[in-house]
Amino acid sequence: MRHIMARITTVAQAARLCNVPAESLIKDLNHVLGIETNREDTGPNDRTDALAEQSSAAHSFVAVVELDVREELSNGGEPFSKIMAAVAALREGEALHLHTPFEPVPLFGVMEKRGFSHECQRHAVDDWSVWFYRGTPAAEHVQAIDAAVPKHSIDRTSVQGDADVNVGAARTAVWLDVRDLEPPEPLVRTLEALEGLAKNSVLVQVNVRVPQLLLPILRERGFRFTVDESQLNEVQVRIWRNE
Repeated sequence: MRHIMARITTVAQAARLCNVPAESLIKDLNHVLGIETNREDTGPNDRTDALAEQSSAAHSFVAVVELDVREELSNGGEPFSKIMAAVAALREGEALHLHTPFEPVPLFGVMEKRGFSHECQRHAVDDWSVWFYRGTPAAEHVQAIDAAVPKHSIDRTSVQGDADVNVGAARTAVWLDVRDLEPPEPLVRTLEALEGLAKNSVLVQVNVRVPQLLLPILRERGFRFTVDESQLNEVQVRIWRNE
């Protein structure tokens, strides 16, 4: 988990997850590396003020749209399409308040690339609040997110993807069955397997649904893939290095 998530997690997110001031964590990291800094540790009052500012900012929108995906994730679902559809429907000045059982770190990068900022707060180990909001005209972001939301009119018996199917099929297959895993384990296991994937191999992830959160991460990291939904109750995602 540390080996994989460290590549997609910022120091600020790690500090928030551990409930410590970011400046204090940076100072400790610099100390381990032998880098001297003149910054003082953030005191308890600064931490309290930061949380107060976060709470204030989260409630300063014109309107807040509530979306709770805790039950769906607990049942093994992947509510990526539902989240993106809710964000696409936001009007100017509105924010999405997302309730999740864990901090959805991979989602932050996906949303930031589409112009959305976020604020996160942990209420309990399995209870998180994330506010997504934008500061530019809504139409621009709605258009960008609409392009990322899967279209249900696509023929589900076909092979989908952004790559040549024959290229992936010609390589040695390494199989990874994630059908019995709970989120975010399928994502973590897949990224971990890709770390050691040989150049002449293709990773075949066997899932019960299209892993919508994984696909933009694959594009960002330069992987190619196809999605095969031709089997009943089974989705096969073939992933290989783009060379």
